[in-house]
Amino acid sequence: MPDFYVPYPARLNPHLERSHAHTMAWAKEMGMLDAPKPGGGVVWTAEELDRMDYALMCAYTHPDCDGPALDLVTDWYVWVFFFDDHFLELFKHSRDFTGAQKYLDRLELFMTATPPEPENPAEAGLKNLWERTIPQMSDDWRERFVVSTRNLMVESMWELENIDRGRVANPIEYVQMRRRVGGAPWSANLVEFAAGAEIPAHLAATRPLQVLCDTFSDAVHLRNDLFSYQREVAEEGENSNAVLVLERFLGITTQEAAERVNDLLTSRLQQFETTALTEVPVLLADQAIPPHEQAAVALYAKGLQDWQSGGHEWHMRSSRYMNEGMVSKPKGLGMSTLRIGAEKRVRQHSHVPFERVGPQPVPEFHLPYVLRMSPHLDAARRYSIGWVKEMGIVDGTIWDEPRFKGIDLAHCAAMINADGTLDEVCLTTDWLSWGTYGDDYYPVAFGATRDIPRAKALNARLKLLMGDAPPVPVEPMEKGLADLWRRTAGDLPERARAGFRKSVEDMIDSWVWELENQAANRIPDPIEYIEMRRRTFGSDMTASLARLASAEVVQDEIYQTRVMRELETAAQDYACFTNDLFSYQKEIEFEGELHNIVLVVENFLDVDRVTARAIVLDLMNERMRQFEHILANGLPALLAMIGDPEVGRVLESHAAMLKDWMAGIMEWHRRCVRYQEPELLRLRGESLSPLPLLRLLPSGLGTSAVRPRAAR
Repeated sequence: MPDFYVPYPARLNPHLERSHAHTMAWAKEMGMLDAPKPGGGVVWTAEELDRMDYALMCAYTHPDCDGPALDLVTDWYVWVFFFDDHFLELFKHSRDFTGAQKYLDRLELFMTATPPEPENPAEAGLKNLWERTIPQMSDDWRERFVVSTRNLMVESMWELENIDRGRVANPIEYVQMRRRVGGAPWSANLVEFAAGAEIPAHLAATRPLQVLCDTFSDAVHLRNDLFSYQREVAEEGENSNAVLVLERFLGITTQEAAERVNDLLTSRLQQFETTALTEVPVLLADQAIPPHEQAAVALYAKGLQDWQSGGHEWHMRSSRYMNEGMVSKPKGLGMSTLRIGAEKRVRQHSHVPFERVGPQPVPEFHLPYVLRMSPHLDAARRYSIGWVKEMGIVDGTIWDEPRFKGIDLAHCAAMINADGTLDEVCLTTDWLSWGTYGDDYYPVAFGATRDIPRAKALNARLKLLMGDAPPVPVEPMEKGLADLWRRTAGDLPERARAGFRKSVEDMIDSWVWELENQAANRIPDPIEYIEMRRRTFGSDMTASLARLASAEVVQDEIYQTRVMRELETAAQDYACFTNDLFSYQKEIEFEGELHNIVLVVENFLDVDRVTARAIVLDLMNERMRQFEHILANGLPALLAMIGDPEVGRVLESHAAMLKDWMAGIMEWHRRCVRYQEPELLRLRGESLSPLPLLRLLPSGLGTSAVRPRAAR
């Protein structure tokens, strides 16, 4: 086993023995100790349950709760592990898809007000637990817990399908799906219960609290994958394990893959710490959160931290994972753990900007879709120059007219909206123009001076412009959004308008996230970067914009299904990485940027630029193959399950739009001067360019406080 980063000591709940006795009796009462296997024998015996010792796990992961709370939490974990093993025995070995779906559909009924009579121990356990837990929590918590419980049950079908096809997921797909099927977000919900620290509804969906949950979940799952590799992969024939995923994707040995998984585990734990100690306090201060809610958030974060240390200690002891012959090198609180953490942090913050890298070769991409072009291209070009002049975008501060024409965003819009009317192509062009201008504007106006408060103030005004009482717009970013919002969202139903507004807010907030990383000279970890890149590139907003026309036909819940979510994110990542490969020289050499997937891979894997580019290309191609796999298998199955021809037509059209979007993004990058060295050298010498301002910033010890006057 690798050297683990375990910075906090595990503590043990004093009510362990009580819960151990209680949960053994409860499991027997629910029928879990005599549930038959299809081939003979039982799923669990009392001796096996005793050796796995879930009461010990919960006593370590919830060290401060009282006896009754520990009993209930332990019962929940006994249920979830029993469900996992029961499902394995009944359906994973036999590949009984029909039976598996019926089993999962019935389980969901036990999270309703009128459940049926249980027919197996998993149903009996869930019914009992639901009745004991829900009266103690709010409706908001119940809704979140229903989602996380449903995910860990329903997404078991994804694992079953991959086993049946002999398919190992790509790394991005695996992390996303592991959060749903692995159950750690469900564990985070139980932390709220056990700690008596329910997260207020208005904070639960904020980025800092979501990052706490996501980093917690990823660390829990990655640790579990390291401990369970032997049991799952070698003995049970599972293929949903991070070690196996990296072993296959990177073409390395099992031991090397285990070390890489541990690196990612360490990175996720450190991201948790950074968020808890920096972003969460700022959130609480910015929103003037009252003391009792601040205390709940602090207890929640502490509960997640306790879970990490306690979960590690239990994995070291449980017979479920510590197989005979497994060698472990536990590293607890002390110098070795500090060393492991320090090495990662130093490398993450030690990038030297503006390195000469030169033009980068364009690789051969796997892109099987034919490029299509709107007949309205020329008209959109003529229209768009008038619009950016009217909004003040080409006033010479950031862009002038020649630079805007060279970027040629109408060309991009005409390809990604090939079937749109003239008005629709023009609207797409304007959104691309405003978003690309904002991407250039924020580093100049706020990045060079590290003026994060002013960036947040602008974001606050931009959000008001999408509200019921918008202020008068006074500068190009505000004027552009005010006009776009009026033309896009004016006639939308409230649900669709709220969803689209959130996607715009997420994009502009992600630009502030980039500024904060630049100020700290911090390269994001791979998972954080990929998820935020979809926002900074505007791909989340683009997907939301594409869905507006059919908002009344297709409910949001359908777009949140595994098939549609994975289809969209696979396309988004392909487009984002396209941009990063083409813009590498522009961002690394000319702008001193930290937000590029090639640089992220270089830093995280400690490899050279050529190797990192090859890995990124492989990742792009794997995401494209996943997109094709979903189109051929997942989407037809989803449409058959929905059974509504009109919904089917909309979803097929949406998938076709994603094809056009990827093909159009690729062609635009191939043709656009924005990323070509002659244009970059030309801009470096012109006063309107942001590059000289950034280039002249002093660097080194003691210079971070320098605040040159912004260009605007």
